[in-house]
Amino acid sequence: MRDSGGVLDGIVDSEAAVRESGLEWTITRPGWFAQNFSEGFFADAVRAGELRLPAGRGAASYVDAEDIAAVVVAALTEDGHAGRVYELSGPRAVTLAEAVATISEVTGRDIRYVPISVEDYVAELVRQGLPPADAEAFADVIAPLREGKDEHVSDGVQRALGRPPRTFTEFARTTAAAGGWPS
Repeated sequence: MRDSGGVLDGIVDSEAAVRESGLEWTITRPGWFAQNFSEGFFADAVRAGELRLPAGRGAASYVDAEDIAAVVVAALTEDGHAGRVYELSGPRAVTLAEAVATISEVTGRDIRYVPISVEDYVAELVRQGLPPADAEAFADVIAPLREGKDEHVSDGVQRALGRPPRTFTEFARTTAAAGGWPS
């Protein structure tokens, strides 16, 4: 695996080092976190009521960090996980428009997703004070969504825990109930 920025090379190298260490190992590979909407990358925009991204109609199989944590705990405390690789995702791909509509529904707030061009996104970030190189890097992070590369659904949560992963709706309801978004 190769990518222009070396990120995939670094992941492959790290995983190889773990596998070759002589120790027991378990590798988890989570995709996009559902928590990006409540405490991460998208949170401020969601709280402001408008998520503007250059992601088009792309979707991702957002995985709840609670599921990631449960898989890691199982791997550390139960037998049967050594030497396994768990690709972690939610149970289905969700578009940004669907995700924001779900959050709107559970919070009773009007929140919308506005797809914009990469150029407009970079320009907005630069106007907000980010250096152009950083703004372009953020736009690059969104590219896999726009290109449909993060829509895959994996069975890692099911294999590790014996149950399906939480849905995006379950994540949103739990987060709203805990006060994760102002109503």
